Amino acid sequence: MQGRNLELRIPPPVVALLGGLAMWLLARLPPPLPLSLPMPRIARMAVAIVLASLGVAFAVAGALTFRRAGTTVDPRTPEAATALVRSGVYRFTRNPMYLGLLLCLTAWAVWLSSAVSFVVLPAFVVYMNRFQIEPEERALRARFGTDYEAFAARVRRW
Repeated sequence: MQGRNLELRIPPPVVALLGGLAMWLLARLPPPLPLSLPMPRIARMAVAIVLASLGVAFAVAGALTFRRAGTTVDPRTPEAATALVRSGVYRFTRNPMYLGLLLCLTAWAVWLSSAVSFVVLPAFVVYMNRFQIEPEERALRARFGTDYEAFAARVRRW
């Protein structure tokens, strides 16, 4: 399959950085594309800080929980997982590190104050679902079977 060439190839933080760069470039386009958010600078800064802080907290909590469980944090090798982590932040989301990246990108979009930069957010979700999360889920299903199925049925992807 053609699409499988991108599966698990680009580390998610790199995807997020590329998304952030695209957002910055979109925000710099000459009018009429950039649509400013109707929000005072101080409010925009507060919302961005809260979103970024939540994003970092989710990502760090996910990584630390993986480390404590003694399983791989490398998203390019899900078949190397040695444990199915269901504790901590994983009780609420199966992908806290990716949710953290999405929250940080949302914070960046708010900070840029360009409505057009928000188009990158759904693109990031679609890319991550197709080229990162779905291959990970296949590997975890193969490795942990019905335990993973039960976990996936109980806990949201994002």
